[in-house]
Amino acid sequence: MSTAPTLSGTADSAGQPDQHTGPDLRSWLDTLESAGQLSRITAAVDWDEEIGAITRANLCLGGPALLFENITGHENTRCTKLLTSAIGSRRQVQLLLGLPEGTGDSAMVRHLREAFRNPVPPRIVETGPVKQNIIAGADIDLREFPVPKWHGEDGGRYIDTFCGVITQDTVTGRDNIGLYRGMIVDRDKIAKLLVPSQGWGGHMAQYKPEPMPVAVVYGWHDVLTFCAGSPFPKNICEWDMMGALLGRPVDLVACESVPLHVPATAEIVVEGYIDPDPATFVMEGPFAEYPGFIGDAAPAPVLRVTRITHRDDPVLRGTLEGIRPGLLNEDSIVNFARSAISWNVLDDLGIGGITDLWMSEVTNGQNTVVQIQKRYRGHAQQIASALWGTGGSMWFHKNVMVVEEDIDIHDPAALDWAMSYRVNAGRGDIAFFGPGLGSSLDPSTPPERNDTNKYGSGEWTRMLIDATRSWDIDPRPAWGGRRFPPTDRLAPELEARIAARWQEYGIGIPYLDDAGRERLTLAQLSARMPQV
Repeated sequence: MSTAPTLSGTADSAGQPDQHTGPDLRSWLDTLESAGQLSRITAAVDWDEEIGAITRANLCLGGPALLFENITGHENTRCTKLLTSAIGSRRQVQLLLGLPEGTGDSAMVRHLREAFRNPVPPRIVETGPVKQNIIAGADIDLREFPVPKWHGEDGGRYIDTFCGVITQDTVTGRDNIGLYRGMIVDRDKIAKLLVPSQGWGGHMAQYKPEPMPVAVVYGWHDVLTFCAGSPFPKNICEWDMMGALLGRPVDLVACESVPLHVPATAEIVVEGYIDPDPATFVMEGPFAEYPGFIGDAAPAPVLRVTRITHRDDPVLRGTLEGIRPGLLNEDSIVNFARSAISWNVLDDLGIGGITDLWMSEVTNGQNTVVQIQKRYRGHAQQIASALWGTGGSMWFHKNVMVVEEDIDIHDPAALDWAMSYRVNAGRGDIAFFGPGLGSSLDPSTPPERNDTNKYGSGEWTRMLIDATRSWDIDPRPAWGGRRFPPTDRLAPELEARIAARWQEYGIGIPYLDDAGRERLTLAQLSARMPQV
């Protein structure tokens, strides 16, 4: 863990776990239900593809969280309920962050930037509801949990989708909580996609040749998955960031069979060890991964389960992957956190002038747009180089576009305009870097170059698009002493006159901007484009 946590007793006089009142999955469900963002599915549904199909349709429609309570074949198993789609929309993220409905994307990113600057370390408690049931030995059976086969092409039932995979750095003692997929291959075995260049890949290298202890949390407050899927720098612990978002420490309890800690109010925890010996690997996949393509099967290390602990009447947490235009998922919504983290990293490196940053949700952050107040030649190149040097760059920042403060980075039309009139490829506004490390799941790279068992990562050649105004253009008197021609403007007096007479004209539409998104006057729109 990150710092020396405090000890707090949480057992009643009989020695049994008390009723915690802190944040957990059940309090999160209450929040969602109160906001009309939870649907309880009592109709019988099949774990084999049907749940995945319902989830896909619901996410596309921007629907509520789905709590499946009647899953075929799991009416009387150890776990009977599955939650999905609980942070699959902007409204749900606003609820997660305690922000009012209608809070804009940029405001949400700025809120997260500030929250992540104020870590709240976890604390150790003696016990908790997650210890209500402890399963060991021959009683361990992962098939007792309603794990879906999410897609028809998947190689099996994927239990590790939207969970928290916990490992520990043996040198610093700092925990890492990540999102790493895993497929059930036996009653007590999960095949894991483990990329050596990821955080827990480095941990496994520290344990070699011994097996690495691992704990996996399925179901706690969704700040866990929100932070687990975020590329925090190595010196930052995700527990601290979860505490920052909740405004209180995360209560952790010791695991039963591995030297790790997990949330005391978690729904389900799987404990075990991963053997780094390739001789123990099994085939994992295929799986419909985040780019929207079916990933290949490959040999993968195995998590051998040594204990399962869970609450009474537990709820399993999971989700599906696969992103295409119009088909987003819960992982893509985490880009609010990823954008805030990347902005903070640039700020910590002393790169000034940044006024906004957004990592595209439809590409799961492979494309990043940065808005700046340009201060010097090479500003955009410095930003791209810094992003490409971060630990999260294996999955993110494949393509970086830098624009100035008059360009709305959340408006595709504005970005298209900047690309058209501020980019001249022949003058160096487009630059390439690589080939180097990159996502092993990106099918634009040939499969043989994406072999993580051989290379430790995939392979990308990265691109910078510098869509800022060139300082090679000298200021001209005809342009008012500026480097670029002025944009056309509507005089405020004329604007006021036509606004006052708008209904008289009988045009029949409200006086909105051309996209109908905001009640902006044309003068306000013009003001977004300062003459630089």
